[in-house]
Amino acid sequence: MKIFNIIILKFTEFDLDPALLEGIASIGFEEATPVQVQAIPVILEGKDIIASAQTGTGKTAAFLLPVIHRIINAPQSGNVKALVIVPTRELAMQIDQHMQGLSYFTSVSSIAVYGGTDGTSFEQEKRSLSEGADIVICTPGRMISHLNQGYVKLEGLQFLILDEADRMLDMGFFDDIMKIASFIPETRQTLMFSATMPDKIRLLARKILNHPVEINIAMSKPAEKVLQVAYVVYEKQKIPLAVSLLRDNRLRTVLIFCSTKSSTKTLARELKRNKLKVEEIHSDLDQNEREKVLLDFRNRSLNILVATDILSRGIDIEDIDLVMNYDVPHDGEDYIHRIGRTARAASEGMAITFISEKEQGKFGEIEKLIGTTVFKTAVPPELGPGPEYKPSKRSFGGDRRGSGDRGRQRR
Repeated sequence: MKIFNIIILKFTEFDLDPALLEGIASIGFEEATPVQVQAIPVILEGKDIIASAQTGTGKTAAFLLPVIHRIINAPQSGNVKALVIVPTRELAMQIDQHMQGLSYFTSVSSIAVYGGTDGTSFEQEKRSLSEGADIVICTPGRMISHLNQGYVKLEGLQFLILDEADRMLDMGFFDDIMKIASFIPETRQTLMFSATMPDKIRLLARKILNHPVEINIAMSKPAEKVLQVAYVVYEKQKIPLAVSLLRDNRLRTVLIFCSTKSSTKTLARELKRNKLKVEEIHSDLDQNEREKVLLDFRNRSLNILVATDILSRGIDIEDIDLVMNYDVPHDGEDYIHRIGRTARAASEGMAITFISEKEQGKFGEIEKLIGTTVFKTAVPPELGPGPEYKPSKRSFGGDRRGSGDRGRQRR
């Protein structure tokens, strides 16, 4: 493990290619974040890394910048040079957007490869993979579909990057990752980024990394500027409480997380009945529908978005006023990532969590992990009293960690 002193560096101090620096300047980046300060020099040296860094710390640029630089300065070929594997299509799209901005003044090409699209998109992906796009950002299942057909040019691949590795393992992608790795030259540089470092991540690291440098960006904690509040409720009180809170507050942007597609659909339907501008997003929507909903939310043409956990990581939506946990997240890391959608950069934000009787034990464990007792506020009198908060006496209500396939189907 390598230890670093955290210092402030400007991107001009990394000796990156001038065309790449022009792209960095054009999107307003000046000073590197801690994960960028630590990761960029190591990647430029050609070493493998395993980095623990949560969403919002700048890890996408931490691996894209040095990889783009090294591709610019390497002998050119018609092969894919870098493969970035991510858990969701939304994250693939976001990274590809970052890539396009950073590489705008360079000749480095990229493509996002993910499922849920039509046959035309698959053929476009096939053409790019056959011709050798420089950087491919992909979800595991879609990439395997292309690899099985034999036209993907990976012989000259130099970089394998796994982003949100813990989430991919939670979703049951371990075997898919190992299958993709079997197509890639062993003499490569491998970069793994994960919000947490459980044993299964270290097992994966031992299988695909070579003497990695380990980078840790602090223990996950909620941002200090997030005001955290909870309501202890009966399950039947959740919908009327959500309606009451949202109807009585003029918030520009509200992101509501539910743990299942069923609760997502039910809540969105009830909010619409109460004349609120709301849409839902989950895996039952096709890709075009999901992209339109996200675009409308970013453009503020709708101000309330109800989503499953598919959005809790990897979606870059700024200036969210309120994050509402309609259902208690599955664990502390999910809680941190959900509420991390608000209070980004220098802004302030609020996070509200509804805690039903069966979710009390789970929320008690979350409070232990984050080292904070979240303030419990009273349910509005017109909704009646809620239950007493006694998390040590409540059931945990199950654990999602056992089956990645079930997790994928649920969302």
